Amino acid sequence: MTDVTINHLDQGARGEYHARVEGAEDIGRLTYLRQGDVLVADHTLVPPSIGGRGVAGKLVEALVADARKFGWKIEPQCSYVAAAFKRHPDWADLRA
Repeated sequence: MTDVTINHLDQGARGEYHARVEGAEDIGRLTYLRQGDVLVADHTLVPPSIGGRGVAGKLVEALVADARKFGWKIEPQCSYVAAAFKRHPDWADLRA
């Protein structure tokens, strides 16, 4: 399995989760807009060079873990995040 490291860049009103894959230069990103205690997940991008390794899923899992930890809700505007919420009914309590 490929080693993926996720970092959270909190920039106040906006933020990003970055995924780095061992041995690759490209990074995956999940971006959001903060509105109070709601994170509006607006975009997930994984370059083809690191695709097919579960990177997008790991980005969403990091977002969900932080939402649970900090008491945030998530509004999934990004189609990938919305699809992930449909696959995980156990995340329903986090949906804004």
